[in-house]
Amino acid sequence: MITIGLTTWTEHPALIGGDTRPVTLPEYAGHFPVVELDTPFYGIPRQSTIEKWQAAVPDGFQYILKANQVMTRHDRDETLPETERNLAFDQFRTAIQPLVAHQKLLTVLFQFPPFFNRTTANIEYLRQVRVLMGNLPVAVEFRSPSWFATPEMSADVLAYLKSLRFTNVTTDEPHNLNDGIPLDETVTTPELAMVRLHGRNAEGWFNQGQNWRKTRTLYHYSEEELQDFAAMVKRLDQQAKDVCVIFNNNAGRDAAPNAQRLQEILDLHWQNLAPQQLDLF
Repeated sequence: MITIGLTTWTEHPALIGGDTRPVTLPEYAGHFPVVELDTPFYGIPRQSTIEKWQAAVPDGFQYILKANQVMTRHDRDETLPETERNLAFDQFRTAIQPLVAHQKLLTVLFQFPPFFNRTTANIEYLRQVRVLMGNLPVAVEFRSPSWFATPEMSADVLAYLKSLRFTNVTTDEPHNLNDGIPLDETVTTPELAMVRLHGRNAEGWFNQGQNWRKTRTLYHYSEEELQDFAAMVKRLDQQAKDVCVIFNNNAGRDAAPNAQRLQEILDLHWQNLAPQQLDLF
């Protein structure tokens, strides 16, 4: 199965006729069968909150949840006791149980920071992540180019992810020799291939000024680029049971229109969407 989704459900006016109000979760679920949420990155939600997310969508709808920043070591706190870091994993696993129980968790996304470099300690930390996450599905997205410095190193890293049953995230983003991650289609888990599309706005991506967070994903994929992605998705579909594509190029609200166009190119029709409300007046 091939699914397409967006980051968050609220900020996509194209789904509600251009209205500037926030999109509701049921409205979003009428268009796409999967959503990625970064809310848990900033703070682990209460289980009651996740129960509401679970109940608001149809059976078969899937969530991708970002791991909390303590779990991905964004905190940079080398003095944090291991027991406290492990506690974040415990709290996260407990919170997401409603999604697990109803088979609505596609994967947990560990998006590591740019300073999470390829070191012996960090290689070992990945193994700890697998132990702490148990059998839960995990997808990994690196931001440091040190993990892919040479073709040989890339092969070793991807083989390591495969041994840990971590899904390699195929990432489209601006990159150069010193920053960013090259797009790599390697499938490391037969259950899932995951693609995240951040856009190709190199100027906004690499220049971390005052408006960096608002401009780094300011990008509209062209028809030619979407056709290339469609071909890539078809290749991935030959290697994995499920392929999930997430559009994150939303600074200019381009994610939803791009996602809908890719859906058209691939001729996808999902059967597990929420009913769409029709405006008859």
